[in-house]
Amino acid sequence: MKVLLINGSPNAKGCTYTALTEVEKSLNAEKIETEIVHVGHKDIRGCIGCRKCFTTGKCVFDDVVNEMAPKFAECDGIVVGSPVYYASANGTLISFLDRLFYSTSGNCDTTMKVGAAVVSARRAGTTATFDELNKYFTISNMPIVSSQYWNMVHGYTPEDVYQDEEGCQIMRTLGKNMAFLIKSIDLGKEKFGLPEKEEQHIFTSFIR
Repeated sequence: MKVLLINGSPNAKGCTYTALTEVEKSLNAEKIETEIVHVGHKDIRGCIGCRKCFTTGKCVFDDVVNEMAPKFAECDGIVVGSPVYYASANGTLISFLDRLFYSTSGNCDTTMKVGAAVVSARRAGTTATFDELNKYFTISNMPIVSSQYWNMVHGYTPEDVYQDEEGCQIMRTLGKNMAFLIKSIDLGKEKFGLPEKEEQHIFTSFIR
């Protein structure tokens, strides 16, 4: 069992990374393999809706998104971490997630793959960013992992984050809850299988 942790901050070892490592510690303690991937410093352009991925199975822009696609397909869970910029997620991370989820939608069944968002801010904008990131999971048949409070830490430096004792505990609890959910879903798959889907995916347009 493996969880992919995405560091969407430009800073490799900043506040977002610090929060992710707290989650990682709990996952590792529960015998869940982890990998932290830094994408926030990459030059990632946004999705252009060309739909080439529907025929080729990968994004037309051959960058870190295509590199991460196989890891996303193979993992049992994903934790997406972002700093807060202007009360929203890092734009580079959003471009990454838009293209990752869109380009893999035809060849990667995310049903019951668990997801969690982790947000870091000096002061405010965390809940808006948290909601923004969770939408990627809810459109993809992915259960969202919760904690004892919204998954956020506060601080301007990694040292500040460690002083946010409540935030760090939230991260540790998140890791434990994610491990439990992954293990429970794995048992459920063996006994019951994945939820049956309707043959046709219906798209309704209200413009007539």
